[in-house]
Amino acid sequence: MESRIERIKEQLHSASYKLTPQREVTVRVLLENEEDHLSAEDVYLLVKEKYPEIGLATVYRTLELLTELKIVDKINFGDGVSRYDLRREGATHFHHHLVCIECGSVDEIQEDLLEDVEKIVERDFNFKIKDHRLTFHGICHRCHKEES
Repeated sequence: MESRIERIKEQLHSASYKLTPQREVTVRVLLENEEDHLSAEDVYLLVKEKYPEIGLATVYRTLELLTELKIVDKINFGDGVSRYDLRREGATHFHHHLVCIECGSVDEIQEDLLEDVEKIVERDFNFKIKDHRLTFHGICHRCHKEES
């Protein structure tokens, strides 16, 4: 975790920002809960446990900055709640999600499944793609088993 924090610190510095204590504790919470797709409020509550004097606005600003610098991706699974997901190091694209409409679980697909689609869109529509997001809504393997 420390090496990842150091690399994030370098990303911030290269964009003329500092890794303040408030930013660092926010990054640590995101790293510790990487699988959880936390909302800003979730992040705030976890950060507040470690850094009681932090305010919600500071956490929001930190999440927005991390999103702007592509350290974190802001996602919405159609429920009106923005969630924050650390971008995999070296990833050129956002990863994909499988959202279960039965239990609400969210699984991730790390592989970029849209390379061929991107090439077609860029060629046929003369559109330069910078990023993409793909979310599938359906019934997860856990709920599917319960139906059988």
